[in-house]
Amino acid sequence: MRRSLDVLIAPDSFKGSLTSVEVARALADGWQRARPDDRIELAPLADGGQGTTVAIEAAGGWAWRETEVHGPDFAPVQARWLISPDGRAAVIEMAAASGLSLIPVARRRTTEFTSMGTGELIRAAIDAGARQITLGIGGSATSDGASGILTVLGASLRDADGRPVAEPPNPPVAIALSRVASIDLSGLDPRLAEVELRIACDVTNPLLGPHGAAAVYGPQKGASPDDVEVLDRALAGYADALEGAASRRERETPGSGAAGGVGFGLLCLADRFRTLELVPGVDVVMAAADLGGKLERADLVITGEGRIDAQTAFGKTALGVARAATAAGVPCVAVGGGVEPGGTEALAGLAIVVPVVERPMTVEEAMAGGTEPLERCGERLGRLVGLGLGLGA
Repeated sequence: MRRSLDVLIAPDSFKGSLTSVEVARALADGWQRARPDDRIELAPLADGGQGTTVAIEAAGGWAWRETEVHGPDFAPVQARWLISPDGRAAVIEMAAASGLSLIPVARRRTTEFTSMGTGELIRAAIDAGARQITLGIGGSATSDGASGILTVLGASLRDADGRPVAEPPNPPVAIALSRVASIDLSGLDPRLAEVELRIACDVTNPLLGPHGAAAVYGPQKGASPDDVEVLDRALAGYADALEGAASRRERETPGSGAAGGVGFGLLCLADRFRTLELVPGVDVVMAAADLGGKLERADLVITGEGRIDAQTAFGKTALGVARAATAAGVPCVAVGGGVEPGGTEALAGLAIVVPVVERPMTVEEAMAGGTEPLERCGERLGRLVGLGLGLGA
């Protein structure tokens, strides 16, 4: 008689297709077709980008709030965020207010976008009484060095003649940074001194140069090669002004180039907050989901993400779960909508990598399949365990 297993399913979302909650449920449904007596626990995760609030809410103990803010193109957006039952903690996702997914592909032009909406969410959380704020900055559309956020929080950007660079109804956008000569921080919201800000960030890029915000992330946000050069110069001048105002040098700090320089802009204000730190996004969500406690009860862990490739090595969810599982002595399987050799290498010795797809197909075809391919993948894994083929049974 076979023994039942405790299976922990802890995937990221399949970006552009399914949330981590949907992925986890589909894998669980498939697994239970093969092994209905196993006990399954779900822990949907994220890496600080789009889907972070959904994953954290699924862990329980949070309530949704909704605030109308300015989107990256200054159009109104209804952005959801989380608040704790006592109102002291909040979780905000930059993608909800200033995300690339809010802009149709044909209209993506990061030079003209602003991060103001994310600042408005931070202000809304502070207004609601939150003093412990987690901000996930993945999935942004912007390259404005957090100038939009800082403006909402009370900073003033000025040109060489001392005039405001941007004031309502004109938002601070990335291209306007080329006119910034000085920044006045005297008007910053004094409540920031009470706020503990954790910035969930999964990249280590500096602000400027060939590995910086404009060069690496600008093209995927609609920047042409010429735009990249203009943005990099604009961010350099803005960095001079902000570092001078804040008396901090942060342009080379790992993560300062995240989200089009949001990491840089907020790091420069670190002295104005009670505490401020950049932390790996997956670590934030794993802690919120109590992944460590759930691993103590698990015989097997299944994680996964839309694509397991070379980028998996840079702090993505599958790697974070695989490392945690290995540390806990629990076998791990990582499923990917697409799997490349670089991803397999990144997880070597930590997890068995299994593709979801069953035949050659385009990304569009795979995404159109919905949950059914994941359910079939979960069922295949369950049957392999039933056969005792080295997956922990």
